[in-house]
Amino acid sequence: MRLPLVDRDGGAVGRIQDVVLVPSGQELRVLGLLAHVQRRTIFVNINRIAEIDATGVRLRGGTVDMRPFQRRQGEQLAVADLFDTRIGDEYLTDLAISPGPDQAFWFTTKAALGRRGPLRRRAPHVVAYSQIAGTFAGTPEMTEVAELRELHPTDVVTRLRDLPLARRQEVVSLLADDQVAEILEQMPDEEAVGLVETLDIERAVHILEEMEPDDAVDLLADLDEADRSELLTRMRPEESTPLRRLLTYDENTAGGLMTPEPVVLTPTTTVAEALAQIRVREVATELAAQVFVAQPPTSTPTGRYLGMVGFQRLLREPPSTHLENCLIDSLDPVAPDLPLRDVAERLAGYDLLALPVCDKAGRLVGAVTVDDVLDHVLPEGWRRRAGRP
Repeated sequence: MRLPLVDRDGGAVGRIQDVVLVPSGQELRVLGLLAHVQRRTIFVNINRIAEIDATGVRLRGGTVDMRPFQRRQGEQLAVADLFDTRIGDEYLTDLAISPGPDQAFWFTTKAALGRRGPLRRRAPHVVAYSQIAGTFAGTPEMTEVAELRELHPTDVVTRLRDLPLARRQEVVSLLADDQVAEILEQMPDEEAVGLVETLDIERAVHILEEMEPDDAVDLLADLDEADRSELLTRMRPEESTPLRRLLTYDENTAGGLMTPEPVVLTPTTTVAEALAQIRVREVATELAAQVFVAQPPTSTPTGRYLGMVGFQRLLREPPSTHLENCLIDSLDPVAPDLPLRDVAERLAGYDLLALPVCDKAGRLVGAVTVDDVLDHVLPEGWRRRAGRP
């Protein structure tokens, strides 16, 4: 708390006020931070944070949404809501947050408990958050749920399919939002829609925000218009705006297939910085295979698109080399309205894992990945027939 929020170059942006948490199974997951910026309190998604240390909280780059923060149902603020909660004969005085095992999400991991009063001299003692979790979320232990959380999402889908509907809903209610998001990404469309329709609206919103944008759009497109509109309205603008843009494209075109969140860097970014970006665990493998280079801004739609660099080329270049000196600019980007078949042929013809998509102004608006093309060209229901080794 009270640490400065700084941009990628170290420039002061604001000051941290609080941490936004949401129940996720038996844990509290960090959605983001609240920062005081230009006399207003804004929300900064945890995925936008590159580093937290004693000097401040550093952003990855790009812009921040300056809309004032509005709390949604189910969200809790660490300082405003949880601090000073009585636990036995002590009170919660501090919380530790840390990245999870896969580094993609942050969770509360430790708690400091102490006594009240100005005469207190003993330092608070620190315990694992799991020891006090029941104070804030009394979710019962379930062996089956614990097992499911260790499985690959495809295997979880298979296990859930074998459960009676009521039991399936109970199990899903105990899984973390990020795991439910992965499960929905692996489900056939009709099953995913059926599962979402059993969730309360606020949890469905959180789960959609955890999904890859292209998968979230496929799911939203299969919902009726009223439900789709309600979900988009309740999502945070920085999450819903790219989805609304994707929904304007036909699903069997490059625009309908693309993700709006490829790795985009400026031409003066060094090779060392680029490798650090694609090393981040939450970047999908197919997107980490290359970086796209454009003039600022680097959030889609970007400035003028310049080219791309594959990770193998990055490994061969000196770390201080600027990306503008190792671009592949001979591969033309595709237009958002390019049909699915042509997209597949372009990916196969150039042996690519991802293909840049640009608008008429030459701005990068997204990237089509090979896995999304395969999902659309393989026969419907192929996931049910494909067993995992």
